[in-house]
Amino acid sequence: MALKVELKPRERIIIGQVVIRNDEQRTRFFIEGDAPILREKDIFTPATADSPAKKIYLAIQLMYLAQDPMYQHQVYFELVRDFVQAAPSSLPHIHEINNRILSSDLYKALKAAKKLIAYEAELIENATRV
Repeated sequence: MALKVELKPRERIIIGQVVIRNDEQRTRFFIEGDAPILREKDIFTPATADSPAKKIYLAIQLMYLAQDPMYQHQVYFELVRDFVQAAPSSLPHIHEINNRILSSDLYKALKAAKKLIAYEAELIENATRV
């Protein structure tokens, strides 16, 4: 079954190792095959990964897009160790992400990392209220 994708004007998408940028009008296409796919709204860069949880997401994103995801494992585990030391209550989120990575479901690991980013924002909001 093909994946239907609609791109807004000038929106980008990564398919495998290729970045595709749309022209000036809305476009719809179908992707057949097995390749990592990320829409622009789900793509982090080193500049936009401006918090510890976002850096974890970026490491997982690089694993997801890489031909050899092992090359990011050390960076990922160092970031996770530091994050859990700072916020031990995040452990359930980290367990979910780790389980997704260990089962080679990196796309779902990215989705779980989005939850970690939201949790981090909640922790920061609660800390700044005090």
